[in-house]
Amino acid sequence: MTDREDLPRPLTLCLISVHGLIRGTSLELGRDADTGGQTKYVVELTRALADLDGVARVDLLTRRIEDEDVDSCYADGEESLGNGASIVRIDAGPPGYLAKEALWDHLDAFVDNTIDWFSESGRHPDLLHSHYADAGYVGSRLSHALGIPLVHTGHSLGRIKRSRLMAAGLSSAQVEARYAMGRRIRAEELALATAERVITSTRQEIESQYERYDYYQPEQMRVIPPGTDLEQFHPPVGDEAESPIAGDIARFLRHPARPMILALSRPDARKNIPALIEAYGGDDTLRHRANLVVVAGNRDDLDDLEDGAREVITDILAAVDRHNLYGHVAYPKHHRFEDVPMIYRLAASTGGVFVNPALTEPFGLTLIEAAASGLPVVATEDGGPTDIIENCGNGLLVNPLDPAGMADAIRQILLDEDTWRRMAASGLEGVRRHYSWHAHAATYLDVIRPIAERTSAPLYRRPASERPSVYHDRALFTDLDQNLLGDTESLPALIDAIRAHRQSTTFGIATGRRLDSALSVMKRHDIPAPDVLITSGGTEIYYAPKLTLDRGFARHIEKNWTPQVVRRTLAEVDGLVLQPRAEQSRFKVSYYIDPQKAPTLDEIQRMLLQEDLAVNAIVSFGQFLDILPIRASKGLALRHVAATREIDLDRILVAGGSGADEDMMRGNTLAVVVGNRHHEELSQLADVERIYFAGARGAAGILEAVDHYDFFGACRAPDAAVDD
Repeated sequence: MTDREDLPRPLTLCLISVHGLIRGTSLELGRDADTGGQTKYVVELTRALADLDGVARVDLLTRRIEDEDVDSCYADGEESLGNGASIVRIDAGPPGYLAKEALWDHLDAFVDNTIDWFSESGRHPDLLHSHYADAGYVGSRLSHALGIPLVHTGHSLGRIKRSRLMAAGLSSAQVEARYAMGRRIRAEELALATAERVITSTRQEIESQYERYDYYQPEQMRVIPPGTDLEQFHPPVGDEAESPIAGDIARFLRHPARPMILALSRPDARKNIPALIEAYGGDDTLRHRANLVVVAGNRDDLDDLEDGAREVITDILAAVDRHNLYGHVAYPKHHRFEDVPMIYRLAASTGGVFVNPALTEPFGLTLIEAAASGLPVVATEDGGPTDIIENCGNGLLVNPLDPAGMADAIRQILLDEDTWRRMAASGLEGVRRHYSWHAHAATYLDVIRPIAERTSAPLYRRPASERPSVYHDRALFTDLDQNLLGDTESLPALIDAIRAHRQSTTFGIATGRRLDSALSVMKRHDIPAPDVLITSGGTEIYYAPKLTLDRGFARHIEKNWTPQVVRRTLAEVDGLVLQPRAEQSRFKVSYYIDPQKAPTLDEIQRMLLQEDLAVNAIVSFGQFLDILPIRASKGLALRHVAATREIDLDRILVAGGSGADEDMMRGNTLAVVVGNRHHEELSQLADVERIYFAGARGAAGILEAVDHYDFFGACRAPDAAVDD
C-alpha cells in the first residue's frame, strides 16, 4: 500500500478568462461574439480539473460585471462550482459589460486587483493558465510580478483573425479601429514570451498559426485536444427513427432504412461537400446499398443566402441532378442545434458512416462527436483528422480531391459488418480515452505538474526580437506550375527559406488553376499551404490557415460581370473551344485557343466590347484563353492583397513564368522571370526596370532573385537609391 506521504502534493490552479459572460450554469452561449466556445471550455476545464485527485482547488478568474442588461449573478464576487472549484470575479474598469476590444485599458487594474485578491484570500496558486490574448497579458504581468509559472491557450490568434476580417472586406484601418488588433497581437507575443507551455488543440495549429509569431518555440507547445460532452453524444438507444429530424430526412428517401452516409457542416466551399456527392453518385454499389444525407446549415430561400453559401448549395443541388440522385440523397433545409446528436445516432443506428471531406480541417470536432455516437468515419487527410483517427482507430483517411478513393473508403467500412463493428467500438473507446473531459484534464495535469512543482527545467528561450512592424513587411508571390514545379529538386530549399522567414514574409501563390486543382498539385509535391492563394487566374483570393475566401474582392470584381453573355458572344468563334466544366469558375470563362485559326487577342477583345463586355482577356502558354471580369487578374488580385495587408509594392517579389503573370510583374514590384520553356512570353519585359531574368529554372530561379534583391535583408533592387 502506498504511503500518503509519497503521493504528490495536490495543486492549486488559477485559470484566467477575462471577457465574456461566465457562470456555472445555463451559459449564455451565442449571446454575443465574446460568449461562445471559450467560455464553455474554461468552465468545463475548471470542473474537470477539480475532480482530479491531484488537484486541491481551481479558481477561474474573470471580470465582475454590474449591468442591468445582464443577469445579476455576474456581479457576485464568487460562485462555487463544487468540489473545490470556483468562479472568482475581479473588478476592472467601469462596472458595466464591455466587449473584449474595449477592455485593454483596464487590464492593468485587473492585474492589481487580482494580486490584492490573492493576498486577501490566501489562495496563492501554484500555476496560472491564461485563456485568450487579454488573459495572456494579465497572466504574463502576474507571472512576472509574483514569480508564478504561466501556461497559455490562445483559442484564436490575432494574426489569423485579422486575415479573416480583411477577407470579409474590412480595411486594415477598420480592423484596428474595431478590434484593437495591434494590441491583441502584442499581448499574444508577450504571452508566448512568458509562458512555460502553450496548450493547443492540434499539431496543425502549432505549425500554421503560432509559427507566425516572433516568440514562437515549438518545444513550448503541447497538443491536448478539448474534451467532449459524452452525455450529449452517445450511441443509439433505439428511438432514433421516431425523432422529428428522422422524419424530415426520411421524406427525401425511397428506402430510408438503408445505411446512411452522413455529412454535416456549414455550407462552405472548403467543406467540399460536392466532391462527396460526386463520389456517391459515381459509385453504383453505394447508390444501391446506402443513402446520402447532407446537413449543410439552414436556409429558407436560396436567394437570401450570402453568395458563398448560395453557391455551395447550388453546386450540391446541381450534383444531385447531374447524377439523378433523387430518392437517394436527403438535404433537409432546417435542423436545430439540439438535433445534431440525434442525427449522428440516427446514422449509427442504420449502420452508416460519417464523412468529412473538407479541403482543410484544423481540428475536426465533428469526427469526435461521430465517434462518441458509435459512428465510423471517413475523413480528409488534412490537419486534425489525422490525430483523431490515429487516436481512435475508427475510420479511414482520404484525399479530399479524389472522389473514387473516397467512395472506396466508404465501401470498405459500410459493406463489411466486422470492420464497421470494430471501428465503431474502437471509436467509443478512443473518445473515452483521449477526448473525454476526464482524459483531457488528466493529460493536462501530467503536462503542467512538473512546471507547477518547479521540477522541470525552465524552458530555454532562444534569443528573439520583435519585428519593427507588427505585421508582415514584405511578400513573395509566385506562379505554381512554371515556377514552383519548374525545378522540383530545388523546391525544398525555397520552402526552407520561406519558412525560416515566416515572421516577416507573406508567402503567396498565384495560379490559373481552380482551388481544388491547385490544392491537389500542392499536396502531391508537398508544397506547404501559402499565406495567400490566388486562384482561377486572379479571380479568387484565399487566406491561410482555413482557406478563407476574400469576399470583399469577390464583391469588387463582380460588377458588370455577365459570363453567360461572354459564352454566347464567343460560341461560334473559330479556333476557340470551351475547356471542361472543371476548369471554369464563377469569375472565369476558359477556352482552348488555336492560334492558327482563332482571331488575335485584340480582335477577340473588340468582339466582346461590341457587346458592352468590359473584360480582361488573357492568353497563356500559347494555348489557353481566360476571360475574366475587368477588375480581375493576377496582378490586380496581388495589388488588392498588398493594399489590404499594407505591404508596399516595392517590397513584394513576384516570380513569373508565362504571359498570365505579366501584369503582376509590371509596375513597382520587384520581379523575376525564371528560366523555363515559356519565358519567351515575357521577353518583352527585358527592358523594364526592376525585372530580373534568372538563369536557373523554377524554384532555383526564385532563390537566385532572392539573392539578387537581398529580399530577406535590404529588400530592394541592387541599383535602388537609399535614403539618408
